[in-house]
Amino acid sequence: MSDIAATPPTYLPPVTSDRWPLAVAGAMLVAGFLTIAVLVDLRQGALFLIGGALGATLFHGSFGFTGGWRRMVVEKRGRGMRAQMLMIGVAAVAMIPLVAAGSIGGQAIVGAAAPVGVSVLLGAALFGLGMQLGGGCGSGTLFTVGGGSARMLVTLAFFIIGALIGTAHLPYWLEQPSFGTISLGAELGIATAIALSVAGLALVALVTVLIEMRAHGSLEVEPGPARAGWSWLWLGPWPLVGAGLMLALLNVATLLTAGHPWSITYGFGLWGAKIAQAIGIDVGHWEFWTWPAQAQALNSSVLADSVSVMDFGLVLGAALAAAVAGKFAPKAKLPLGSLLAAIIGGLLMGYGARLSFGCNIGALFSGIATGSLHGWLWFAAAFVGSWVGVWARPLFGLDGLSRK
Repeated sequence: MSDIAATPPTYLPPVTSDRWPLAVAGAMLVAGFLTIAVLVDLRQGALFLIGGALGATLFHGSFGFTGGWRRMVVEKRGRGMRAQMLMIGVAAVAMIPLVAAGSIGGQAIVGAAAPVGVSVLLGAALFGLGMQLGGGCGSGTLFTVGGGSARMLVTLAFFIIGALIGTAHLPYWLEQPSFGTISLGAELGIATAIALSVAGLALVALVTVLIEMRAHGSLEVEPGPARAGWSWLWLGPWPLVGAGLMLALLNVATLLTAGHPWSITYGFGLWGAKIAQAIGIDVGHWEFWTWPAQAQALNSSVLADSVSVMDFGLVLGAALAAAVAGKFAPKAKLPLGSLLAAIIGGLLMGYGARLSFGCNIGALFSGIATGSLHGWLWFAAAFVGSWVGVWARPLFGLDGLSRK
């Protein structure tokens, strides 16, 4: 029997929080909640805080679809994608029955449903290409902006412009071939819809396992806590699986609170439209903005839009998490190639998200988790576009695995 002691784990050094960013982000979260609760209602304020929790979770887990997909293509490592499939599957088990119920406690419940057609096919492919050039998906763009990335501010700005252009063109694309909206829950029943969704997600995870085993002979393991005790909960980093499960729970909370699942990019188009109006561009006569729900959003305060307030909360939640962990690090250096990639990537993501009714969150995560078949079409098309984007990155001086 050996008496050699086990090698103790190596933990990250102690953290000094970024005091001013911490104070500012914390104050803005409190002020934002109180303002929204007073000017709109408590439910909207709660959505703002849920957005904050989503931002903190995304930041601490570094949970983005862009990097996970890129690692699968370049390194043949699928840990990130498997965490994504688990997240969506857990959410689907809860959300498909909730959407089928139609309402809970007087709150109407709707899924992230959209037509299965050319619009989604093209838009998702453009989005996948754009997210690899831009350096982040819909959620990734916001949480990295919260962490202080100047490059992602550029991506976000052109994301908004692309989304606005998409609102001008969406009516045309909706006239192209489509099978219409197909809800697995409505067509096949709750149990079958859940079974098929989970089976499909498990199959994707299995494919990543087989590819990774063939390339490396073993699977990459989830690393243990990088910090002693429980400090990793507020200092990070979080394991991908844990972050994914938290995101699933927060999406369910969003569905119950807002009446619709988590979405991100609708807010970008709305912000772009309001900015356009402010500088004299009359977008109110564009067909998209004459539709009742869009016209109401355009003519109301942005604080009345549930997607927008959650986006605001997400950025501030990520900023707060970054400041607490001592990782709030504004970066201004931006080479020309990287700048061009951020501009093109942002435009492609914004335009693609509008055509395909969402991004990796609103279309893929929330779409599949609520039983909408368009979510699966979005997944396939976006992954193909992302694959092209991975190999296009060096054209802009970007490394194949660089996050930024």
